[in-house]
Amino acid sequence: MVKLGSLFLVGPMGAGKSSIGRQLAKSLKKTFHDSDKELEERTGVDIPTIFEYEGEEGFRKREAAIIDELTSMTGIVLATGGGAVLREENRRCLRSRGTVIYLTAPLDTLVKRAGHDNNRPLLNGCDTRLTLEKLIADRDPLYLEVADITVNTAGGSVAAIVKQIVTLLDNQEQRT
Repeated sequence: MVKLGSLFLVGPMGAGKSSIGRQLAKSLKKTFHDSDKELEERTGVDIPTIFEYEGEEGFRKREAAIIDELTSMTGIVLATGGGAVLREENRRCLRSRGTVIYLTAPLDTLVKRAGHDNNRPLLNGCDTRLTLEKLIADRDPLYLEVADITVNTAGGSVAAIVKQIVTLLDNQEQRT
């Protein structure tokens, strides 16, 4: 069921949450926010540095505070980090405060998109394919739990995917 107001994008790293979210917000005349970018701006350091000094748990704690704040806003498009769904409090905020769009893509596509990005601490120094495969296996049920809409981002341009999302939102809105 589509809930009017804000749109929240969830999904694995490399699914296109930030690039699609930016264009979706522009298309719908909404304000775009990226929880990872907000966190970096507020702390003054990048995500790998937060992981280095505070570990994943410290990062997740900061991420939860940002998600609580951003999901309280109305009329936004929010791109969340790939692991945002790990905390129940985040899933609750996402489900209850807007429409959640799960962006997905095949493993090969995610590996191509995310594999060479040094700003992804969970992929540094390990086998990208195996790590992404495990992350997806662990997180997919959580993405599905919160999702109102699921969109596969492989094979389409950002513009085409945004158009598909807008059409899905319009169709769902007409049913309510």
